[in-house]
Amino acid sequence: MTFVISLFDEIGGALLFLQRILRTFFYKKVKTHDVFEQIWKVTYDSFFTTAMAGFFVGAIMTVQFALQMKEFGALGYLGGLATSGTFREVGPLLIAFMLSGKVGAYTSAELGTMRVTEQIDAVRCLGADPIQEIILPRFIGIIVSSFFLLGGGLIMSVFGGMLMGQAFAGVNFEEYLRHVPMIVSPVSILSGLIKCGAFALVLATVCTYKGYTTTGGAKGVGRSVVATAVSTMVCIVIMDWFTSHVGEVILIMVRGYRS
Repeated sequence: MTFVISLFDEIGGALLFLQRILRTFFYKKVKTHDVFEQIWKVTYDSFFTTAMAGFFVGAIMTVQFALQMKEFGALGYLGGLATSGTFREVGPLLIAFMLSGKVGAYTSAELGTMRVTEQIDAVRCLGADPIQEIILPRFIGIIVSSFFLLGGGLIMSVFGGMLMGQAFAGVNFEEYLRHVPMIVSPVSILSGLIKCGAFALVLATVCTYKGYTTTGGAKGVGRSVVATAVSTMVCIVIMDWFTSHVGEVILIMVRGYRS
């Protein structure tokens, strides 16, 4: 019972914190220089990790599909099926997990250190709003960077699938890509982008909230980092379930409109 109460308390706290950020975004001035600085920082630090994760996710999906499709003599459809599965489900989820450990943990540790060393309190004592000065640029930067990093990782997954299809299944690049437009519909791409945006929002909210509410000195910073990693992954899985249902509804609506 205590665990359930604590869980709902954390969810409510994160949602109220998100409300404060959005209110600050709409009613106060956003420092664009700080936002672009955060976007560049997050993108630069995480691009290689995300690209490698996307590359190997595509390669793994290709290997798994190839093992099954060899039995049916349907390797010509390998590229389309592997790319569709990666874009719609596996790719955004696994790449978001990588970013939660890379970006989320770092941001939580940075903000937590600022909290326990009273830097955030010092900003408030100077008459400035910590949400506006510290949290909002990082929040926007993480969302924008994570969205494009996830999209870039999905693109890299196609190259990983192509190389593994050639090496593992003997499917050349042209054959691999030939059925991609047939199977990977705009709805599949839209579903993947919706997941990328939703995961980026979850990552930015959880890591900034956990960092901003850190207590207990250096030990508390460590607890916040661990809690950020765990909470982000759990929330991403829940958001993945929710966006999957949204994607299915969109697909049904599109099919009904076409018919």
